Formats: sequence, structure tokens, C-alpha cells
Amino acid sequence: MKKFFGTDGIRGKTGDYPVTPDFFVKLGYAAGLVLTKNIKENKKPSVVIGKDTRISGYMLESSLEAGFSSAGVDVYLTGPIPTPAIAFLTQSLKADIGIMITASHNPYEDNGIKLFSSKGTKLSDEVESEIEGMIESKIKCVEPSKLGKARRLDNARAKYIEFCLKTFPKEVNLKKYKIVLDCAHGATYQVAPEIFKILGANIVLINNEPDGLNINFQAGSTHPEFLIDHVKSHNADLGIAFDGDGDRVIMVSDQGELVDGDQILYLIMDYYHNQNKLKGGVVGTLMTNLAFEEKCKLLEVPFERTNVGDRYVSEMLRKKSWHMGGENSGHIVLLNHHSTGDGIISSLQVISALLEKNKKISEALKEMPMYPQVLINIPLVNKIDIDSTFIQEIILIAKEMMNGLGRVLIRTSGTQPLLRIMTEGPNKELTEKAANFLVKKIKSIS
Repeated sequence: MKKFFGTDGIRGKTGDYPVTPDFFVKLGYAAGLVLTKNIKENKKPSVVIGKDTRISGYMLESSLEAGFSSAGVDVYLTGPIPTPAIAFLTQSLKADIGIMITASHNPYEDNGIKLFSSKGTKLSDEVESEIEGMIESKIKCVEPSKLGKARRLDNARAKYIEFCLKTFPKEVNLKKYKIVLDCAHGATYQVAPEIFKILGANIVLINNEPDGLNINFQAGSTHPEFLIDHVKSHNADLGIAFDGDGDRVIMVSDQGELVDGDQILYLIMDYYHNQNKLKGGVVGTLMTNLAFEEKCKLLEVPFERTNVGDRYVSEMLRKKSWHMGGENSGHIVLLNHHSTGDGIISSLQVISALLEKNKKISEALKEMPMYPQVLINIPLVNKIDIDSTFIQEIILIAKEMMNGLGRVLIRTSGTQPLLRIMTEGPNKELTEKAANFLVKKIKSIS
């Protein structure tokens, strides 16, 4: 069991261990040693470090810089930029490590990191465990002549913008599109508006004034109600909302309907399938809507589920040599375009699909009606064994309440102290009834 790393890097409340300056110095030192141990002596190792817009990013950036420098690793600092940009820049600059300082969709009080290999992929469990094994060791600086240097990358945003634009058809523009763009006061606040303006879209910007304290606050992919209101009031063709670090996206249709990650994945899959560009099948997670799986069967597209977390989606894709998958939260992985999930690139692929169909998004989504899905989070006070006989028995009862036509999933969050309960099925009333039954029974033992 790993002590510090969760489903997606390290995350916690700033100032509480391990999200502290002293820990991050040790983390930078340990990561520097582990990820550069096989580098030839004549090559100076390097790391690319980016951050979102949290005020604590300055402090943690400096701490990581000190740790890596003491291990003899050169540091490239990008400033505020999306997580997928760090994955891209790590490869582009031939760096050995990429680090994003972020707590993703969490409030500003939290922070953490996501780490990338030299290939722009999330680190494996084995490498994370190796880093953890060295964190508590005493820092032994390399000799002064071998200390790492640090410099700012002034062209980081421009490089990433160019990279994103290359995923969109050259002969197409968005001059007929009115798009409401919600940047969550986060890492996409500079690059996303620039990309859509270059493509000619009429942009309505909301939640695009970060002050270090407002990231994700009533904004972005976790608060779509504000995007829905603006799409309706501006009669927009589409609404796009990113999370705080820009690796996931949700949308709102021209009719004001919420478009989640499963629907986004369907639109892209159908587009690739029609263009004969779909390699192999599609990877979803335990949370992927049952309607998506049934649509794959109808199209004779192989479908696999994996654990929740975009890193597990990516691992399954590479294992099967497929190139697309995602989560209903809006993490979409398109390995034909990028090594990791990218909210901006995913949104561009959806728009490409709509242009190919010559349909509004509300029309295109009629092709795949979703099953009602109820998601309820219960704060964890005491540890609950989700494999216990009690939990398995109430799951069976909940399935019977949905006439055996639905799915039930109970899992612990990988990033927060929560128990997540999900029910889904063709009958909304029975789905809600089953979810409420589970919540009541679990609260009685917690």
C-alpha cells in the first residue's frame, strides 16, 4: 500500500502533511533520484514543473525546485498551464520528468502534484512506491558544480497552443459557433480562450479571472449550473467547462442539457468509427453508463471497463493497443492525439464530430439516450469494508429493486474521504429508490 500517492498523484489540504514545503523539498529530491537513476553521466537530467492558479502553487513550486536542484536536476518552470501541457512539454523538451502542481477540481485550500514520465504518461504504481521509499531519506546534495539550474519557459503556452491546434482540421473554422467557455478560474484561463479565438469562434468567457483563491469556486466542470444558465441566456451553440487543471471537460448543449464524459466519449467514438479511424475498441471505467456499453455492442466496437482514474484508462489502452477511452467525469484519453487526458483537445474532437455530422450537439446526442444514473457521496467517518457480506447483500437487494435491469457500484474515493454510491438503470424512479436504500443502510453502520 502506498502512503502518499493516491489515484492521481498526491493531494491534500495545503499546510497539512504531506502538502507542506518541507515534504515537497524531499519529494523533489526523491523523484529526482528515482526518475533519473538510469540517465547517462554525460547528460544533465531535467524536469518541467507547471502549476494551476492556486495561491499555494508559488510556495510548492519553490520547494520542488529546491529538491530537484539538490539532486542535480535542471528545472524548467512554466507558470500556470494545464496539466496535459506539462505532459506534452516533458516530451517536447526531452525532459526526464514532468510535474504539475494541482489539486484538480478540489477547492483552493487543497493542492498536490501529478507526475509524468519522460514519455508524458502517468507514473506506474511501482515507480510511485519507489519514490515513496526514498522520501524519508536524508537529503544529500550533489556537489556544487552539479547542482540543478532553474529557468522560466517563456514560450510554454505558445508551444502548447500550437500542439492543440494541430488536432483540429486545418480547413475548418468556427466562425458560425457561439461558445460559452468556463475556465474555472483555473489553469486553462490563458490558453483555452486563445485557441478558440484563433479558430474564429464567438467566445463568451466566464470564470476566467483567477485570484489564487477562486479556482473551482462555483465554477468549471464541477458546477455546470452556471454554464447552463449562460448558454441559455446567450443562445449559444455550445458550452464548454474545464476543471481547475484542464485535463477534463464537460459540456452543455444548445438546449441547455448537461453533456457528461460518457456522452462526449460517444460523440468522438462515433466520429472516429464513421471515419474508419477507430483503432480497436474503447475503454471506460466502472462508472461508465450502461447505455454506452450497449451502444458499443450495437456498433460492434469492443468495450472494456477498468478502475476509476484516467491513469487506469490509459494503462488499459496501452495494454490493448487501443487509442481512446475515458470517464464520465470528463477525463477523455485520446492516445492518437496525446499521451494523457486533455480537456481542450477532447472538446475540439467533439466539435469536429459535430461539423462532420452537420448537427447541433443536442441533435447528435439523441442517438444515445443515457440511462438514469444516481451518484451519492457519503463522508467517511469510520472505515467501511466494501467487500463485506453486509455490503454485498444490500447491493443484491438494490439490484432486485431495479428488477435486475440496473447496475450498482459502491467504492471509496481515491482522492477524498468519501464513499461513492452509484445506481443506474432504465427506470429513473427505481434507480433513485435503490440509491436511497443503499445510503440509508450504509449510514446505519457508519
